[in-house]
Amino acid sequence: VIVSGNGVSLSSDVISACCREGIPIHFIDSRGQPYAGLYSAGLTGTVLSRREQMAAYLDKRGLQVGLALARGKISNQAAFLRYMAKYRKEAAPDQYEALCQKAEKVLSHVQELEQIKGACIDEVREQILSVEGRAAHHYWNAIDTVLPAEYNWPGRQGREASDPLNAALNYGYGILYSQVERALILAGLDPYAGYVHTDRPGKPSLVYDFIEPFRVPAVDRVVIGLANKHVSLNLDERHLLEEGTRRMLAEQVLARLEKPERYEGKRTPLRVVLQDQARHLTTFLRSEREIYEPFIVKW
Repeated sequence: VIVSGNGVSLSSDVISACCREGIPIHFIDSRGQPYAGLYSAGLTGTVLSRREQMAAYLDKRGLQVGLALARGKISNQAAFLRYMAKYRKEAAPDQYEALCQKAEKVLSHVQELEQIKGACIDEVREQILSVEGRAAHHYWNAIDTVLPAEYNWPGRQGREASDPLNAALNYGYGILYSQVERALILAGLDPYAGYVHTDRPGKPSLVYDFIEPFRVPAVDRVVIGLANKHVSLNLDERHLLEEGTRRMLAEQVLARLEKPERYEGKRTPLRVVLQDQARHLTTFLRSEREIYEPFIVKW
């Protein structure tokens, strides 16, 4: 259950029913930022998983997770650029070539990740973030070339963005945050104990880590697709998305999570992939899995 906006009330009966059924309740603000969540106490998983999660921060497991998630993020950014390129090969060959070149440039940063060595995540965190940042620069520059001029895209901006496309992306990511947090908790992990993103009070750093490979397939593809269909993304006088636009985006992102993706030899809803990946992360941290492989789209 996702509660968005102001003036929404939930009865104790509704909360109790959700807890009995194992349904989490997420609260997000008008910008899509999660600010609270309610979970049943029975969803916390085993203590062993969390102990291993903490211990992994100090050894190579945390480093391997950080590198894997960064590789997944960059690979999916490149895949999305290639996906957009193939639909422009005949109609816009120049744009096709430019997108293909940008995709290769983005993907080249995976090789940089492969060169990063260390004993734990603390030794190489800044290197990983630097590689991610350079890949993102090329990715968003490429996205700029496919967006209709009517949206006045100023480039990628974060939380305080005042243009419709960035506001839509941020809102979509907020919805995805709630889904990622749910998946991690169901897998028995602590969403506040991450690896690449450092610990900060009240910030679910593992959510920020784990969301990275899923931003493109769950949100970017939705929002950029809406833009290319010239769908109106309306802002109010405070430069926040209007309620109708927020509702439409939530429906689109949640519907996208139900769409099947090629995963481990079969077609699997993206939401199920997300949960399965969280469980894979848990078994890796518990040394029940040799390697953690991130989800990489096959478009």
